[in-house]
Amino acid sequence: MKQLLSQRVKYLFFGGKGGVGKTVVAAATALYLAEETGEKTLLASFNPVHSLSSVFQQDLSGGVIKQVANAKNLWAVEVQYDDIVEKYKARITNLLKELLKMAELSIDIKPLVDIATTNPAFHEAAAFDKMMDIVLKEGAQYDRVVFDMAAVANAVRLIGLSKLYGAWLQRTIKLRKETLALKEQLSFRKDRVAKELEKDPILLELQDMYNRYMQVRKVLTDPSATRFIFVTIPTVLSISVVQRFVEMVRAYEIPYGGVVVNMVIPSEEAASDTTGFIKSKYDEQARNLELVKTLFGSDILAKVRMFPEEIVGVDKLRQFMKELVHG
Repeated sequence: MKQLLSQRVKYLFFGGKGGVGKTVVAAATALYLAEETGEKTLLASFNPVHSLSSVFQQDLSGGVIKQVANAKNLWAVEVQYDDIVEKYKARITNLLKELLKMAELSIDIKPLVDIATTNPAFHEAAAFDKMMDIVLKEGAQYDRVVFDMAAVANAVRLIGLSKLYGAWLQRTIKLRKETLALKEQLSFRKDRVAKELEKDPILLELQDMYNRYMQVRKVLTDPSATRFIFVTIPTVLSISVVQRFVEMVRAYEIPYGGVVVNMVIPSEEAASDTTGFIKSKYDEQARNLELVKTLFGSDILAKVRMFPEEIVGVDKLRQFMKELVHG
């Protein structure tokens, strides 16, 4: 893990199956970058079920960036999905209004907006739009940005949306230009219409979105700037989930950073077990760790032992950080 972090990759995305401790791993990584390397670090949670506030024992809710107490150089934000969906909804509403105004159609757009915004893909598009903001705006204020993503399927879809988002924007811009060109051809006052079309709010908005997308897409596909890291535990189900989604990340051309194996039972705990229960779980994990080695090999960044208590508070997070980064 330390070797990867020493490469000064700016954007680190952490994903994994629910319950594997990815929030703690992401938080510990951000704490290391902030305190031990002295870099100004932002930790952003895109997990709808936020737990950064619990980990740091500080209210980090509200969708605004806050400095983490008792930690140097570290800021955090729990992205509020309701807020970003409402803002994205307003943006789409304005686009539809302009579109129907140009077509001289008197239609109540509320049902159209309601249909569009109840689609789960709309929420992912809104989240991606917010992620673009963090990369292009907030990200510029920090040396490193660490993302705590949702459950791995949602995370990969969100990152992978970058490719689909661009294709959709290109097609939409092309259709808009064709519509404007047709309007100009049919107009009696071509010079006047041509000037109006140069300021077409829909086309300007779409082109602005596309320009932002292109900047972010460049960052997301640059291995010197971005890595997607998976967190797993030594269970067959969790390992198989990571195996499946590693290939998806590569297919989306997102640089793959490796795998962190969390909650490994220490050998001394198994040796001192008098009930046989821990020894049985240890033996099961040992078999699964062999599977991890076979599947991921040199991509294994760290193996972190299972702690006897929850990792909450900066002090316990520092203990976890030492195991994660220093081994």
